[in-house]
Amino acid sequence: MSAGHGDTGASAMMAKLKELLHRSENRICADCSAPDPKWASANIGVFICVKCSGVHRSLGTHISKVLSVTLDKWTENEVESMIEVGGNSNANAIYEAFLPEGCRKPHPSSSQEEREKFIRSKYELQEFLKPSLRIVSHHTNDSGKNAGSAAHSNSSKSEIGMIEFIGILNVKVIGGTNLAIRDMSSSDPYVVLTLGQQKAQTSVIKSNLNPVWNEELKLSVPREYGPLKLQVFDHDMVSKDDLMGEAEIDLQTMINAAAAFGDPELLADIQIGRWLKSEDNALVRDSAVVVAGGKVKQGVALKLQHTESGELELEMEWMPLNM
Repeated sequence: MSAGHGDTGASAMMAKLKELLHRSENRICADCSAPDPKWASANIGVFICVKCSGVHRSLGTHISKVLSVTLDKWTENEVESMIEVGGNSNANAIYEAFLPEGCRKPHPSSSQEEREKFIRSKYELQEFLKPSLRIVSHHTNDSGKNAGSAAHSNSSKSEIGMIEFIGILNVKVIGGTNLAIRDMSSSDPYVVLTLGQQKAQTSVIKSNLNPVWNEELKLSVPREYGPLKLQVFDHDMVSKDDLMGEAEIDLQTMINAAAAFGDPELLADIQIGRWLKSEDNALVRDSAVVVAGGKVKQGVALKLQHTESGELELEMEWMPLNM
C-alpha cells in the first residue's frame, strides 16, 4: 500500500512539473529561445534546451543542477522549487533585469562559444541580476552532498545563500600620477577594485605613468561591507602582472552621512561629511562627502601603498536601494 501511495505521489508531483512546462513562457528555452525544452535547472528554476543544458552542467551543481523533465527522478523539493519560481518569465525577470541595451541573447543556432559566454555571465557571474537579489554560490568540500536540494528562494539550502544589498557604488577612476615603473622605462597600468567577492577593473593604458582613465565601475554594496580595496597593476603579456601599489577606502563616512541626511534629491548642494587624512589611511588630503545635483558624491585622492611612488584620483557616487 505504501509503495502504491508513493507512486501516486510521485506521479502527481511530475504532473505538476509538466503542467508548469506546458505554460506558454516555458515552451521555449530560458536562455536561447529554442522551442520545446526538455531539460531544467532545478535550483535556478528555468526550463532549458539540450544545448544550453550542457553549458549549465559545466557550471557545477552548486550553481545549476540540470535534470531531464522526462528521464530523471525528481525530489519533491526540486519540483516545489521550480513551481515556486514560476517558470522562465519570472526567473528571467530577475536574472536578466539589468541586461545591457544592445546585449543580444543567444538564439537556437548560436555557436557553443556564444551560448557559454551568455550563460556564464547570466548565472555564474550574475552580471544581469538585480543587485538586491543577488545570489552567491558557496563551494563545499562535499559538493554532491546537498546537490539538487537547493531552492531558488528563501528556503535555499547551504549551497546557495541570499545576500542583501543596500546600494550601488559608482566609482569613476579618473587617473593616476607618478606611478611606479615596472617595465624598462614605463608601465601599462590598470586598476582593480574589490569589494567582498566582487571585482571590477579598468582598461589597460599602454606606456603611461600618468594615465587618465575617466572610467566608471559599479559595485553592489552588501549590508555587511568592508573597505573598498584598490590595486594598480602593470599589464604584462608574458609573465604575471606586477603590482604597482594599493590602497583601501573606508565607505562608512559616505554611506552613514547619506543615511543621516536622507533623500539627496530633496537637498541643496551641501557638504554632509568628511573623511579626514591620517596616518592610518592612504588619503593625500581630506575627502569631503557632498550632495551635488541631487547625488551623494565623494572625491578621493590616494597615495598608493607598498610601492615606491604613485597617486590615484577617484570620484565615488552612492546610490542607496531603499530610496
